Order: sequence, then structure tokens, then C-alpha cells
Amino acid sequence: MLTTIVPSGVEVAEVLGDRCDHAALLPGEEAAIRGAAPNRQREFTAVRACARRALARAGFQPVPIVPGPSGAPAWPRGVVGSMTHCDAYRACAIGRAELFAAIGIDAEPHAALPAGVLPVVAGEAERQALAGLAAQARGICWDRILFSAKESVFKAWFPATGRWLGFPGAEVTIDPAGTFAASLLVPGPVVSGSPLTEYQGRWTVDGGLILTAVVVPADAGTGPASAGACQLARSSSSRLTSMK
Repeated sequence: MLTTIVPSGVEVAEVLGDRCDHAALLPGEEAAIRGAAPNRQREFTAVRACARRALARAGFQPVPIVPGPSGAPAWPRGVVGSMTHCDAYRACAIGRAELFAAIGIDAEPHAALPAGVLPVVAGEAERQALAGLAAQARGICWDRILFSAKESVFKAWFPATGRWLGFPGAEVTIDPAGTFAASLLVPGPVVSGSPLTEYQGRWTVDGGLILTAVVVPADAGTGPASAGACQLARSSSSRLTSMK
């Protein structure tokens, strides 16, 4: 599913169900997850099995993928990537740093956001746009797609900046054809010597899941970061956990 929304050159590994939940961890990973709740250990283990599959496809040797000081995964030199999981789904997408500046992916259940969450996630203009989309296609959970898009943007943003990007920091416009654009309302990261002003990504709904992806080319200049073919309002600590 994820391969349909990332460009060529991005290696993807994903799994439905719990087939990878009991895969082996490498020594550094075992220490990082020791003492966590069993469900968290299973998610952590499965998504790292996906990461090793993706790395192998790109020609990299298996290495521990441990959380850095911020909680984001520490990728081997020369790699950019992102992980995600939700109920019965785990995935990883990675690329070579000479080709891509950043990758962000997110998976969510295809269900409406709980009451009271949307005003935290979306500004007035975004909420009006969602109402228009809902009038066109009532079977799509547009509010959750917007949430997922902002999560993918955050995962691409944070490793490049080391700074938090709150939900109000980017305004997302969703195209029903399967793309989205996130205009930054704060200074963006510098790529190829120029600040980015916009992320572009893709989304899909498949098998009860929403998947979103943002992929920033290494040579993205001033302006939008194009992907080419390219949980709810959480606290800072839980949002970092979502980066795995």
C-alpha cells in the first residue's frame, strides 16, 4: 500500500497483522525497549523488522535502530527514513541521503477523529476546507487524513530541524485526487542552501487504513518540497513515540 504513495528510490517494508511482532531485536534495541509494556515491545520489534527489510533492499547491512535523545529513530549514516504503526499495521520507508533530504510516513485507522480533537489539529480555514470535502465525498474521513498528513510533515520536519512543529505551524490543503500540500507558517528547514516553505505529499485509503507520506528530494530548493510522484492530538512525548 505504501509503495503507491512514495517515489522511486524510496524502499518500503510493511506488514499487516502481527507476523513480525516477535522478530529478533539487536542488542541496542533490546536495551531501549526493556521495561516497556508488552504491546509497545511488540510494535517496536515489528517496525524494526520492517526497517531491516527496507535497509537490506537499499543495500545496507542490518544495524540497531535505536531511539535518539529526542525519541526519533537514529538511522545509519547515509540514510533518511521514517517508521509508523497502528492497529495491525507496521511500516518503514527509507532512502539514501544523497537522493532524499527527509521522509515522513504515517498510518491511521480510517475513522473520524474523536469529538473535540479537530479544533486542536486544524485551523479555521482547514476546517472549512474539510467541510467542503465532506460534502463531495461523505465516505472519506477527511479530518483523519488531515491529521495523518500533519504527522507525516512533522516526521519529515523534526530530524531536519530538531525543533517542534505544532499543528498550527503548517496549513494543509488536501486534494481529493490523493495529494496534499502543507504550507509552513514558521521558518522551514534549509535544504540545498534554501529554506523550504511547503511540503507536498500523497495519501491513500486502503483496507481500513489511511496512509500518508512526505518525501523531500535532496536537491529541493527554495519553495515547496515535492515528493515527486509522491492517534489523536497528543502530548509532545507521545508524538515523539509515534516516530518510533
